Amino acid sequence: MLGEYPIEGRRAAEIAASVERGVASGDLAPGELLPPMRDLAARLGVNPNTVAAAYRTLRERGVIETAGRRGSRVRDRPASTSRGSLGVDVPPGARGLSDGNPDAALLPPLHDALAAAARANAAHPRLYGHRSALDPDLARLARAGFDADGVPAGPTGVASGSLDVIERVLAAHLKPGDTVAVEDPGWGSLLDLVPALGLRPLPMGVDDAGPLTAGMERALAAGARAVVVTDRAQNPTGAAVTEARAAELRALLASRPDVLLIEDDHGHAIVDLPLHPLAGTTAHWALVRSVAKAYGPDLRLAVFTGDELTVDRVMGRQRLGPGWVSGLLQRAVVELWESAAVDVPAVAAAYGKRRDALVRALAARGVAAHGRSGMNVWVPVADETGAVARLLHAGLVVAPGARFRIAAPQGLRITVSTLTAADIEPVADAVAAAVSPAPARIFG
Repeated sequence: MLGEYPIEGRRAAEIAASVERGVASGDLAPGELLPPMRDLAARLGVNPNTVAAAYRTLRERGVIETAGRRGSRVRDRPASTSRGSLGVDVPPGARGLSDGNPDAALLPPLHDALAAAARANAAHPRLYGHRSALDPDLARLARAGFDADGVPAGPTGVASGSLDVIERVLAAHLKPGDTVAVEDPGWGSLLDLVPALGLRPLPMGVDDAGPLTAGMERALAAGARAVVVTDRAQNPTGAAVTEARAAELRALLASRPDVLLIEDDHGHAIVDLPLHPLAGTTAHWALVRSVAKAYGPDLRLAVFTGDELTVDRVMGRQRLGPGWVSGLLQRAVVELWESAAVDVPAVAAAYGKRRDALVRALAARGVAAHGRSGMNVWVPVADETGAVARLLHAGLVVAPGARFRIAAPQGLRITVSTLTAADIEPVADAVAAAVSPAPARIFG
């Protein structure tokens, strides 16, 4: 227990900060048992309630977890440790297929849109006290897109990316200790965010058609207060919610109207599969669309819609923090959308061609792989650490599945964005050699 690391402090905040320093430095390892509260209080000469308050703060920050009589331990992956750190740097001469980035060649140039935004700002500068945080043209275009895809009516908001929206929606409705059903395997940043907010993730298995109905049902039965679903281009598996699966999930959610539903449609404008939204089946919901994958990650902008209370809470809290998302960036996105700067069918076809080619090539070599939409392929493996190492030796850097898993079987994520037709066969050869033998189970 704790080895030589001395927890210090007289106040709860000081004790919590001391533990966090130990976790950040590595002196307190994942899984390490912390002293019982009364023992630590006696050692520090403080009231046990002070230590209890410190431990509560650490739980809410996602640093430790408490299991009744078994005590409090440092989380296996503390919130201060990003899943993005679970990976391999791309050494000189190696090919990087792990970053999840879009193909820069498929992103539209931004100079004309930014110049137009600057001209609009010069004519009508956005100053403090501006009455609306949302550009009216952006709201109009976003709502038209939601309407076209069958998303229920609701007000529109804007924030700095999908994760920003998801964090704000969760914070608007939940309190530390609440549970959130998340896809497993799923987006690593979301799996980091949930415990960082003091919430507890409940894993839902995924297949090519989206979250498994039985998995969501189990999570709801276990008390999930919120559910987060990726509609298309699911990261890391490429899953996309089908019409049949959506019908099953809607029926399930309709029986739990008090559950908060969040949908992430970050694949908008890079996939050609239809959207089958779940929105509107619960009292409180939000559906978010980022412009990152289709127009550029550095735009840092996402639009969202939802029920009136949720959108009002999110935008109200935003006014008390950053205030608003840059009107220049909002106007630039309006220019990009109105000029049809992205040829959506062509972009979707480009990613689909690379993804499908790699999946077929792996299948021809006896390797099961998944990638129904988006820019990633998921390959189940028996030993992801060994497979990553063997691929690195072959000059390929892929993302280990540990970045995306809670309880799901092991796997690798391969980003296909930069692959050419000439790359497919050599990459498939290297992957097949690295992952054999493949496991029987595919998803969580």
